[in-house]
Amino acid sequence: MDKQRRKFLKIAGASVVAGLGVPVIMKLSGEPAHAAGGNAAAAKDTLTKEASKAVRLGMVIDMRIFTDKPELLDDAISSCINAHNVPQFPDKKNEIKWLWKAPFKNVFPYHSSSYASKKIGKVDFAVLCNHCDEPPCVRACPTQATFRAESNGIIAMDMHRCIGCRFCMAACPYGARSFNYQDPRPYITKYNNEFPTRMKGVVEKCNFCAERLALGQEPACVEACQGTGAIIFGDLNDPGSELRAVLDKEFTIQRKPTLGTKPSVFYIV
Repeated sequence: MDKQRRKFLKIAGASVVAGLGVPVIMKLSGEPAHAAGGNAAAAKDTLTKEASKAVRLGMVIDMRIFTDKPELLDDAISSCINAHNVPQFPDKKNEIKWLWKAPFKNVFPYHSSSYASKKIGKVDFAVLCNHCDEPPCVRACPTQATFRAESNGIIAMDMHRCIGCRFCMAACPYGARSFNYQDPRPYITKYNNEFPTRMKGVVEKCNFCAERLALGQEPACVEACQGTGAIIFGDLNDPGSELRAVLDKEFTIQRKPTLGTKPSVFYIV
């Protein structure tokens, strides 16, 4: 078993299968969470210890690599589309976006683009849900169809609970959610039978490939860029993770950091 496989099996222990149904949490320990019995203080201590071990999944996107190899981003987007049955509507205004392209000035409106390098002005940036630590979309959802998985920080969705109110879309400052204005199923170009399709009237977005993580696999976009360093994925709470090593070494920026949402996606520009 290679090092990469072991890393994602470790993450799988705290992963949530957050597709369209009830979330399934895979525990690393077989002991019940309330093993302390009737002792409230001991139970609280147990929960505190468990919380301290919580995983917070995050990502670093190295745009230097995508700039030099733009076909990599196309591969990453295609892998995401195929993994999650993302419909390809012909009308751009109805586009369903999990991982998509956007120019620097749109992705980072709070960062000055005056006198920016010509290369930055021409390159397409990889954009996805930021899986914020303080997600406004979760607070806005009236049915808890969108929720933050405490075990790993993924902002997940139960699409069966989505009533199509689109409050989460209005609350998200990153435009990372899409609404199915029409039946998406006829517009799926290649079916993946391992991931459920959606229906008209629901919101969807990137889920950090929670269903793949639960199987010990990498996110589809990470796998598509494997060996290039274009996308680094891992546990932000693990000081020894590859992700933290990159963050310690490189200067990174986040999208709209002043909003206080604490995004889990970082960019090397």
